[in-house]
Amino acid sequence: MSQHVPQEAGRARLVRRALVLPLLGALAVAAGCGGADTTGEPDPAATPPPSASSVATEPATATPTADATVVIPKSAFLELPAELRKLPARTMPVADALPELCDDGFGTGGRSVTASAAMMSGYRQPGDPPSNVPYGTIAQTIFTFSGDGAADYLRRLRATLADCASFTIDNGDTVKVRSEALPDAGDEGLLVVQVRPARNLPGDLVEGETTTTQVAVVRVADAVTLLHDEGWEGTSGDPALVDDFVRAAVDALDTWQR
Repeated sequence: MSQHVPQEAGRARLVRRALVLPLLGALAVAAGCGGADTTGEPDPAATPPPSASSVATEPATATPTADATVVIPKSAFLELPAELRKLPARTMPVADALPELCDDGFGTGGRSVTASAAMMSGYRQPGDPPSNVPYGTIAQTIFTFSGDGAADYLRRLRATLADCASFTIDNGDTVKVRSEALPDAGDEGLLVVQVRPARNLPGDLVEGETTTTQVAVVRVADAVTLLHDEGWEGTSGDPALVDDFVRAAVDALDTWQR
């Protein structure tokens, strides 16, 4: 996995700014939705249909077919352990949870999606004082599929990554991309690492420093989950924690699908 870039000076400024409340307001948004079809092909419009799924507070059982509505329960998502929990999980639109990639590589799942939903949590490092802002955030998206849609999603993502060494974001920065297999995660998995130039709170480049984010993509039976790990306010996350996040997310998804 990628090497964590501390950026301690930037974190100290963030603690003083006490930015927890603005994030809480931003996180209180509705769950993303996904549509249903049976073709298994990518959605050219790359936008999720409006009303096929939601996040429920209680587990739901449904067969992921084109004529059934699948409700993804809150229990299917990662739950951070108490020692790492900083902000409560909040629903968010799927389109906002998915990170950028070449050619909209993470997409919205494709036409065989039967449901989609996303949540975000804020985490801390063990031993962080209560006054600290979160160390990072995890935005998790879950797609459920009909037919071979879940395996097709990973296949399309690998094809995109094969030709995606870097891409340019809106502010002109170049994001470098590398990926590797996650052999012990679910039925199949990938880790996508993105490295970009570091910027401070005002948005100025920090000479000689970079920011690293990670996206773990794991298939569990007919579902795929993406875990987007970012440091707080543009800093790097903690790669050492991502393995723990992936294991917990896979366990929750596997338990729901049994």
